[in-house]
Amino acid sequence: MNNIKRREILERLQADNPHPQTELEWSTPFELLIAVLLSAQATDVSVNKATRKLYPVANTPQSILDLGVDGLKTYIKTIGLFNTKAENVIKTCRMLIELHDSQIPEDQDALEALPGVGHKTANVVLNTAFGWPTIAVDTHIYRVSNRTKLAIGKTVNDVEKKLVKVVPKEFKLDVHHWLILHGRYTCIARKPRCGSCMIEDLCEFKEKTEV
Repeated sequence: MNNIKRREILERLQADNPHPQTELEWSTPFELLIAVLLSAQATDVSVNKATRKLYPVANTPQSILDLGVDGLKTYIKTIGLFNTKAENVIKTCRMLIELHDSQIPEDQDALEALPGVGHKTANVVLNTAFGWPTIAVDTHIYRVSNRTKLAIGKTVNDVEKKLVKVVPKEFKLDVHHWLILHGRYTCIARKPRCGSCMIEDLCEFKEKTEV
């Protein structure tokens, strides 16, 4: 795919959704961090259902730490891998209190050092909470990037590096959200909805559907 076509794809996605937002519900960087941590291998819908009950009760590192692992589990038990996630959230809250004065560090390495917070989660927080032009590649972005040929890579890290290289600066802040939403609702895994896709004529996927 050439850069002219890439720019046209991004311009269309931008025109359709000028100010894309995460579908996770949050009001502080800490709430976002915990929501993203909980969302691994789970849907945003399931995370939002849990945090709507959790955050009115506990939405700071200290208040969640005070719940303890078992107390936290009662709020997040409907989310996949909740046992491991509860342990990681409590450990993360303790580290935030002890090392960062209960604040979310605006730093890639410091974020990735938190239990349960990997490279992708750190990128989401830096992008969404702090406005960094990071590109967090999840399964949706990996699929859309490879399928359309926007950015081809064998791993999520390969796709991230390629996107960072080929996406023009003015689109970097929002491209993460556009591609996730496109993968979630149009370029879906089993059978992409090519017939209702705004970038179908630019996409280089060979096995297009009519739906």
